[in-house]
Amino acid sequence: MLTTLKHIVQEVSRTPGLDAALNRLVTLVKEAMQVDSCSIYLANYEQQQLILTATNGLDQGAVGKVRIGFYEGVIGLVGQREEPLNIENVHQHPRFKHYPEVKEENYNAFLGTPIIYQRKVLGVMTMQQREMRRFSLDEEAFLVTLAAQIALEIANADMLGELIQSESMALPSGQQVINGVPGSSGLALGIGVTWNQQILLSTLVNRRHKNEAYEIIAYRDAVEITRAEVKQLSLGLDESLPDDIKAIFSMYDQLLDANSLGREVEKRIKEGWNAATSLKLVVEEYAARFKAMQDPYMQERAVDIIDLSNRILGYILNPTKKPREFPDKPFILVADEITASMLAECPSEMLQGVISINGSQNSHAAILARAIGIPAIMGIASILPSLLDQKTLFIDGYSGMITISPEPQQIREFRHLIAEEKSLHERIDAMSNEPSVTLDHHEMHLYLNTGLVVKQELADNDNIKGVGLFRTEIPFMQSDHFPPEQAQYELYRSILEANPDKDITMRTLDIGGDKPLSYLPIVEDNPFLGWRGIRVTLDQPEIFLVQARAMIRASEDYTNLQIMLPMITTIAEVKEAKRLLKQAYYEVKEELKDPLSTMMMPKLGIMLEVPAVVYQLSQFAQHVDFFSVGSNDLTQYLLAVDRNNPRVSSLYNSFHPSVLAVLQEIATQANKLEKPITVCGELAGDPAGAVLLMAMGYQKLSMNAHNIRKINWVFRSIQLHHTQQLLADVMSLDNPDEVKIQVDAFLETHGLGGLVRAGG
Repeated sequence: MLTTLKHIVQEVSRTPGLDAALNRLVTLVKEAMQVDSCSIYLANYEQQQLILTATNGLDQGAVGKVRIGFYEGVIGLVGQREEPLNIENVHQHPRFKHYPEVKEENYNAFLGTPIIYQRKVLGVMTMQQREMRRFSLDEEAFLVTLAAQIALEIANADMLGELIQSESMALPSGQQVINGVPGSSGLALGIGVTWNQQILLSTLVNRRHKNEAYEIIAYRDAVEITRAEVKQLSLGLDESLPDDIKAIFSMYDQLLDANSLGREVEKRIKEGWNAATSLKLVVEEYAARFKAMQDPYMQERAVDIIDLSNRILGYILNPTKKPREFPDKPFILVADEITASMLAECPSEMLQGVISINGSQNSHAAILARAIGIPAIMGIASILPSLLDQKTLFIDGYSGMITISPEPQQIREFRHLIAEEKSLHERIDAMSNEPSVTLDHHEMHLYLNTGLVVKQELADNDNIKGVGLFRTEIPFMQSDHFPPEQAQYELYRSILEANPDKDITMRTLDIGGDKPLSYLPIVEDNPFLGWRGIRVTLDQPEIFLVQARAMIRASEDYTNLQIMLPMITTIAEVKEAKRLLKQAYYEVKEELKDPLSTMMMPKLGIMLEVPAVVYQLSQFAQHVDFFSVGSNDLTQYLLAVDRNNPRVSSLYNSFHPSVLAVLQEIATQANKLEKPITVCGELAGDPAGAVLLMAMGYQKLSMNAHNIRKINWVFRSIQLHHTQQLLADVMSLDNPDEVKIQVDAFLETHGLGGLVRAGG
């Protein structure tokens, strides 16, 4: 049975096209189970119908024509009850409804099971037999198991894309709405322009050469043309963009260096492969290494390498190719995988936004879109790019919603929303350097979460009090070995001396979970509950001591360094970390050999991420100087939800009543213990979350740079005592959606409706 299941699923997954795949499926099931008929009905929620989409046994002329209401017949009953239905004689069932088109008069035995994906009924699969009998438990189990596996295939990007264009499943003409993952906030309206790339490494056929010298010259010439192209794209970037955005193109330039890709490509050419094939072989190895990493940011680097290499490939095969042409009206760029170089190539005055069928918030395209201020939606995985080409599109980069071919009245409404958003952001920007003080004179302190260009981000906004979270692991992740003490020292020193009057909180190395290092592979069944954070560095004290020494050395002559420990669970971990920090401190002080040195031991804090620490805050307070709530992981652990897992990510909700209760308890205890406390998770950068956190008693919030101005505007528009009344009201609610609705209504009544309508 298992072998048969695997064979069928593999066959179907290899069959291109929805209709062909489903037709192959019903044929394979009929043959394997030796039944007289197998059929699939797919759900159309717009018309509330189940449509016969594929069959082997019923009349083929009925495909696409027989449409059964969600509450009609035994087919509708299967979908309605969301469970299998096994009937000896279906004609005698009280819910049986005769459809003469399908010609099923001679079939008596009936077995139907729903096809469900993420709680949504996608359709119904049936088997029928002429003889009167109940299908066996094994047959029933087979069909249920197959339906569960096929549900994933039907929900696959290519197949769902075909649902929109399939004649039998066509949606009503006019507007359609699909959803993706927000990559960059904002609203945009424009014509969809699909980026078609004809020459791709992935479709290249491997070939050998007859002239080694010619292939090497062809490769080098293509690299030089690409290098000039990348340099031109880089020069075209706005000078105001932060250094880490410009560094994307510096990385491209490094990869074009002969000592990077070049040396390995030419080695393959000398082995007998032509230039194009040699490039493909080397790049596929590079990309595979990055894709194998669990960290989403590092996985996205594979996209950058492939993008650059496709450009080189284009010039190997066609050295005189013409520049790409773009429309002279506002457009939204659509591609399977949007890359930073694509965005740089587009005319900025016409590019309104981007849609990347694949990709994530960590892609360079999303980072660049945020930097240049255009909305981006990533990871659609439910539509083909060609379906959006030349269609009017409205994209909401806050919620991830895309409206295809909106009606004229809606277009007018969208334009009004865009104008309103522009006006709101102009007002927000104009007040960005004003202090974060509420209308009733309560001051809030805003800090920065960063790991790349601290100096630039701090310089951009005088209202930022400092760095609430410096992710020290990012330099570790960008290297192929542990950075030496001197390199770490120089980085930390540059940050501290550039901002001597602002607190800089550096988190010690936080790897494991979703942030592994390529040179310290950690393979675990459950990495989020495994060897990560402080557990790694205490088990490897040489790593901890090198980083601690670098931080403490960097703090000489300055008092703005604070050190924070991640993933703390026990008092013993804090004590051991303090012992190592003191060891590093006295080693550095002894090496200075300066009796007049005023170097002080930095303040020490812990991240509150593991629910267990909430019940020992008074004990922890005896050993540390401050607390910082990592609301992302705290929520994840409280709700037992991996938010990166699409099957359960919808259960991750920071407005869950239990999450709010824990956050309130932490604030109450910390203030009672007179320990400074900061929230440095995503909740702090959400207008609704920031309002509730202030009401709970938090005065320090740390967030990504692009949220600072927005949250400052929120605080300057409200009164503390009003938020406290709001908090009292929402704490009595038992549904996170109700909490969010009530907080959004509060923001609406205080003139912050633009943030709410745009998704915050």
